[in-house]
Amino acid sequence: MTTLIKNATLVNEGKSFQASLIIKGDRIADIIESDTMPRGTYDNIVDATGCFVIPGIIDDHVHFRDPGLTAKADIESESRAAAFGGVTSYFDMPNTKPQTTTLETLDAKFALAREKSHVNYSFFLGATNDNIDELLRIDSHLVPGIKLFMGSSTGNMLVDHEEALRQIFSKVKLPIMTHCEDTEIINANMANAKIKYGEDPDICHHPEIRSEEACWRSTLLAVNLAREYGARLHVAHLTTARELQLFEPAEVDKLPNITAEAVVAHLMFTDADYKSLGSLIKCNPAVKTVADRDALRRGLTDGRITVVGTDHAPHQLSEKQGGCTKAMSGMPMIQFSLVSMLSLVDKGIITIERLVQLMCHNPARLFSVVDRGFLRKGYKADIAVVRPGSPWTVNKDIIQSKCGWSPMEGRTFNWRVEHTFCNGRHIYNEGVFDDKCRGERIEFRR
Repeated sequence: MTTLIKNATLVNEGKSFQASLIIKGDRIADIIESDTMPRGTYDNIVDATGCFVIPGIIDDHVHFRDPGLTAKADIESESRAAAFGGVTSYFDMPNTKPQTTTLETLDAKFALAREKSHVNYSFFLGATNDNIDELLRIDSHLVPGIKLFMGSSTGNMLVDHEEALRQIFSKVKLPIMTHCEDTEIINANMANAKIKYGEDPDICHHPEIRSEEACWRSTLLAVNLAREYGARLHVAHLTTARELQLFEPAEVDKLPNITAEAVVAHLMFTDADYKSLGSLIKCNPAVKTVADRDALRRGLTDGRITVVGTDHAPHQLSEKQGGCTKAMSGMPMIQFSLVSMLSLVDKGIITIERLVQLMCHNPARLFSVVDRGFLRKGYKADIAVVRPGSPWTVNKDIIQSKCGWSPMEGRTFNWRVEHTFCNGRHIYNEGVFDDKCRGERIEFRR
């Protein structure tokens, strides 16, 4: 199968340029910088006039809920949502049922993905207080890294023993991705909030309970441990301007050992949005102030934020009812992550070249992904084609996540994902979805 994408503006490795791209089988066969259509016979021709062609998005942070929590979401439904949004690869988190904290449970997840995932996949192995032996047994080519919950979150994967933390940071050579919130601070804040506001404080108090101080204290501990032991640390979902002070700006083509992720929700929402969206935007760590959001946005361009992911975490709508104690934390974001970030391009907050670095190149670099994340001859043909100046509004009918809702409902975007290719397969074609397409297990070069 050969495909020609013609008349496109390609965005790759800091440049935007006019070119045609040729796909043969599952690989990029050629990139031809010319306004003239390449000669040859093609099984499929995509006229990308007026469009931008970028590498498929690599989302380093999702919760697809499979296995054990599949009333909310599963690998099939959420990987379909990914394809609709131009996301061709994802790394799933370990707080499922059972938790992915052993090689046996990891193998079971890979088996599910082989059967169900429409796009490319891998899975973090989760750390606990007592599974260091499992973490050290893992084949480094198999997973992106180790997920470490250093603060209160869903499930019971909190690692709070100092000796366990020191073993992980001193012995694990893979990237360690941390959820950083201080549990003692959160518990004290919650107790005080219940005294003031009742057993289920209004959602507007969520960022007071899961506070700046809780984030700062835990992130500082993680950074100090990483510096002490020379570990490769990637701090998930930064939410505060204060935490950004702990990170050095990354160079364009060289990443430091200690890096930070921002997720789309914290770049799009602020605490003012609790008034209109309520618990729909409740997540951990909490959406915080306008000043924090704006600092994170600045971090996208000054190098302190290395990767943008989603922390895609669906719940049934019934589970999102209530306030700080009753409503569950997390929201579905993967289908609309690319168009959300492109809206920041329209606002002049980032360039489209920087977007591609944050969502494609840097995830591939940081986790040593083999042959993905770039538009390069010989690389896997994971590609998104997006069109500017094509307004549309999110409604329930187009939501692919099994939970059936999105905090983006009613929002109008100016960019549209028109085509998604995954391993050369035209999985999404202007609203038409190839449900027979299956992704591949991502490989890591280490």
